[in-house]
Amino acid sequence: MGFEELLDQVGGFGPFQLRNMVLLALPRMMLPMHFLLPIFLAAVPAHRCALPGTPANFSRQDTWLEVYLPKELDGMLSSCLRFTHPQALPNTTLRGEGQSPGELQGEPTTVPCPQGWVYDRSEFSSTIATESFPCLSLQWDLVCEQKGLNKATSTFFFAGVMVGAMAFGYLSDRFGRRRLLLVAYVSALVMGLASATSVSYIMFVITRTLTGTALAGFTIIVMPLELEWLDVGHRTVAGVLSSTFWTGGLMLLALVGYLIRDWRWLLLTVTLPCVPGILSLWWVPESARWLLTQGQVEEARRYLLRCARINGKPVGEDSLSLEALSKVTAGERVVQRPSYLNLFQTPRLRHISLCCMVVWFAVNFSYYGLSLDMSGLGLNVYQTQLLFGAVELPSKLLAYLLVRQAGRRLTQAGMLLVTALTFGIRLLVSSEMVSWSTALAVIGKGFSEAAFTTAYLFTSELYPTVLRQTGMGLTALVGRLGGSLAPLAALLDGVWLPLPKLAYGGISLLAACTALLLPETRQAQLPETIQDVERKSAPSSLQEEEMPMKQVHD
Repeated sequence: MGFEELLDQVGGFGPFQLRNMVLLALPRMMLPMHFLLPIFLAAVPAHRCALPGTPANFSRQDTWLEVYLPKELDGMLSSCLRFTHPQALPNTTLRGEGQSPGELQGEPTTVPCPQGWVYDRSEFSSTIATESFPCLSLQWDLVCEQKGLNKATSTFFFAGVMVGAMAFGYLSDRFGRRRLLLVAYVSALVMGLASATSVSYIMFVITRTLTGTALAGFTIIVMPLELEWLDVGHRTVAGVLSSTFWTGGLMLLALVGYLIRDWRWLLLTVTLPCVPGILSLWWVPESARWLLTQGQVEEARRYLLRCARINGKPVGEDSLSLEALSKVTAGERVVQRPSYLNLFQTPRLRHISLCCMVVWFAVNFSYYGLSLDMSGLGLNVYQTQLLFGAVELPSKLLAYLLVRQAGRRLTQAGMLLVTALTFGIRLLVSSEMVSWSTALAVIGKGFSEAAFTTAYLFTSELYPTVLRQTGMGLTALVGRLGGSLAPLAALLDGVWLPLPKLAYGGISLLAACTALLLPETRQAQLPETIQDVERKSAPSSLQEEEMPMKQVHD
């Protein structure tokens, strides 16, 4: 008897599994609130150089600013430079202090803001870019020449997620899902609180990186802990349903960001849900499948009996006896843990792995490139975030329908192609056509999310059962690398304004072409071994085999 037969006896989908999905919904909603928190946390409001002697007569404020601040090519006053000496304006008698006629001759010189910056506090009362500590004479001022440090906070965070994914993947297989989920909750809470109380940029970067490492435990543990209690027939539907909690977290972030305009209180608000999460672990069951692989038969039996009781399944003591479960344990034990090197040991498996790495890098790169850049869309940041979250709901449904009708390969390539096209068309749209740019950005966000959802399903069907979790781990690792580089790519606008969109769109187009090189898995026999992959299992026209969606969140 195998574990699937045990699930049939105790109920593979019922109140027990539904309760488990609800309890594990909290970490799913917390993930996007942290992953996309830089939209509000690191927002850069309008700013200008701090100037001496602000006039009391604010009716002449614009004229006074022109005395001190040069104009950019677009006619706007500079945010990062000021004149070395105040300039006299035509037809005015306004003259800055210290000005002499000799200073008016020749080209006026400019310098970076020597006295710091003044920020517009109408939209954000405080962000990490504007943070200052007057009592300690510390001011972060992550703008102008320091704007790279502002973008780098997201890169460091995702680097922490990459490290955490490897660590929690190994540790959860060794010490258990539930125990490591507790570690992830506690670590995220402690590091989140430390980030919210940071007194320097270095302290913030370190604690924020460690927060990403802790949150990686949610991405690695939550889905297996949920799906290992579900029968095969309900895993795909449950996976798609659970992924909507990610979208719910995105829309909730827009509301929380709108209500809380100070970055410290905002970070504290999205971190405190760890407290009820820790308490909820009292009712979250350990994976009985994992317990059996570890030979912990008695504890597995206790959870299985609880599952049967809650699901209303009459199960006799004999059918779940220690002797019967010991036989299942022998079948569930893993003799040798697969290695990442196994993913490259045969030609066809190597081809699949390399193509999937390109696809996953592009999916993450374009998704976070779109999600973290909300400039020039004609809406405020809160409206844009809400719209970007809402568009993910129909995109998930579209992906689910297309993979069943058109196939996985064409759906993956099509979603990436449309994402690339939206970037390309936005380059052709003039800056005055704000509504068109907004519409294209929303469409691109929807299709990039559809590409994300498809990637999880497609990749899990390409790898054989003996290497499926290892393959998903490798591709997710490369994907997080793409997510960590996405914020830095936005800095390319300093080299050439269209360059970031060209980078996002070009890599998406490359991945769309690469996806066409992958084998179709719709109506194909699911590979169990490496030899099955090399033999290219023939499609079955009788029925489409359902494959559990290992992960559907972003």
